[in-house]
Amino acid sequence: MEWKLERLSVPKVRREEQVMWESIMKSFGRDYRRSRKSDLQRISKTPDFGKTSYSKFKRSILRRRTCKVPVASSPVTTRWHSHQTQNLDNTFCHGSTELSFSSSEDHCVTPEQLALLPYLTDVSSTSDSKPSTSDDAPPQSLTKKSIRKCLHQSKLTIVHPQALLGSIEEHKRGLPKQQDPNIQICDGHTCTIRGCQNKTKICDHSSDTNIQPEIKLHVTGLRNDYYLNLLDWSSENLVAIGLKSVTYIWNGESNIVTQSLHLDSPSTYVSSVSWMSGGTCLAIGTSDGEVQLWDIETQKRLRNMLGHMSVVGALSWNQHILSSGSRLGHIHHHDVRVAQHKMGTLRHQQGICSLKWSPSEKYLASGSSDGHLNIWPYDPGSIKLNTPLQNILHPTAVKAMNWCPWLSDTLAVGGGMRDGQIRIWDTSSGKNTNSINTTSQICSILWLPKTRELATSHGTPRNQVTVWKYPTLLKRTDKYDHKGRVLYLELSPDQNRIFSAAANETAAIWKYQE
Repeated sequence: MEWKLERLSVPKVRREEQVMWESIMKSFGRDYRRSRKSDLQRISKTPDFGKTSYSKFKRSILRRRTCKVPVASSPVTTRWHSHQTQNLDNTFCHGSTELSFSSSEDHCVTPEQLALLPYLTDVSSTSDSKPSTSDDAPPQSLTKKSIRKCLHQSKLTIVHPQALLGSIEEHKRGLPKQQDPNIQICDGHTCTIRGCQNKTKICDHSSDTNIQPEIKLHVTGLRNDYYLNLLDWSSENLVAIGLKSVTYIWNGESNIVTQSLHLDSPSTYVSSVSWMSGGTCLAIGTSDGEVQLWDIETQKRLRNMLGHMSVVGALSWNQHILSSGSRLGHIHHHDVRVAQHKMGTLRHQQGICSLKWSPSEKYLASGSSDGHLNIWPYDPGSIKLNTPLQNILHPTAVKAMNWCPWLSDTLAVGGGMRDGQIRIWDTSSGKNTNSINTTSQICSILWLPKTRELATSHGTPRNQVTVWKYPTLLKRTDKYDHKGRVLYLELSPDQNRIFSAAANETAAIWKYQE
């Protein structure tokens, strides 16, 4: 700070007085600057100037904790504390446990006073002695001594909030697991689920009692897409079903959802699922071209395998080799044991609808949306895979396709909406051994080894499940328990139940007997 000194222009002031005045002003300016500088230095050395220091913050917290009752941070505990406060209030006023302050029998603890009490809970007492009475006058306010005395008389004890929270968690673990909202059991005409179409019973004229619906389910979020494969039943009796961006694991023994596997983005949806044979490893294809591997026992994602540029609509395992097909017509072979997983690529002109390795593990059948059925040999690392062993043309997309379990070279194929034919192929010779027209779209096809029969699921106009005798292909029975086209059929590992899922977001588990 600079001081501008102006000389006095008064002529009567003597030179000595003017010099003295100038020296006083200069001295004052020096003192002011020195004091100002020292103040700034002192302020700059003060930690967190203008902010609340940690010591002040800690003292305020400790001061508040000594004045108020500690409350656990868990919302469950907080709600319990509010509910328990009301119960204790009623207990102190009207309950059987008498918490009295001396001779005043109608004295009641008010909510304001009760808010100062810690957590209370009943404890069992082995003695039959009655609570001792006191002749002292009732206290006007609750002190530590009076609280301790009341607790002793009423056989109550103080419980630490963390111990209370632990007991609540133990109680929660003992409760039965609630149903997942996206997969719920339907109660038929008494079902309260919104939009339930099973309240009006569908007329079933079939007299066959060997196949009966055991459980009906609501599967919210099942995509009505003919070209996806969203259902698979493992050898460990676990059903995987893809609903939007989540894959749910349904336990076939307890009939509940045990796990849910979520994709990273809700805008990405599950497009295919497939279990590894003889294990708990699940492969999931996604709409953005990823193939994910999940370990169900540890509930962890093992790896992401990239390479596709479009929807992965079909998956099939051959031991440690996983084959995946996309809508761009590419089939990738992945060796899941190694880091460089991609082993080879096969190509169709149009999108892949279905992939199935044969029971002998020697051949791979692939169907595309342009009606081509290709049979490929098992040699994932060879360049000869670019040429299939058989190429069979169909009038519509090859989606419903399955190998016969007891005839290794026999393949059943179901036609689409403009076809409706069931064709039985001998893949070794490429000949059609038998066929029949069903007059409806075939969405899925399933072999039934116990009875040596064939089951098909259909779309419009009747949305039925049909069982055919093999090899004559004579119709045995029709089941009409779905109101949407039945997109998927899967057989349980014990071959006694069939899981069907329809486009109207309903599913059924059928009891299948010989």
